[in-house]
Amino acid sequence: MQQLFSIFIFYRPLILWSFGINTLLSFLKYEIVPILIVKLLLVAFLWYFLNETNAKRKLIFYKNLGISSFKLFSFLYIIDLLFSIPFLLILGEFI
Repeated sequence: MQQLFSIFIFYRPLILWSFGINTLLSFLKYEIVPILIVKLLLVAFLWYFLNETNAKRKLIFYKNLGISSFKLFSFLYIIDLLFSIPFLLILGEFI
């Protein structure tokens, strides 16, 4: 439970970016699947960026909790899916 809460803490500053990307791509008339693929690529880029730069120090806290970087970012994407799909479906009704 503590690991899941820690992943939510990591996701908290990224949620506004996530909804911004959802909104922008929805207004550009993309369907749900391409939006989710773009977000998967962005999560993969974020994982690569944090692993290959000095920002890797941010991941030390999560490694001390027993969360690998792959597990952190995979759960990050799953949590993002759980928030994005309903948001996209509701937003799609209004666009």
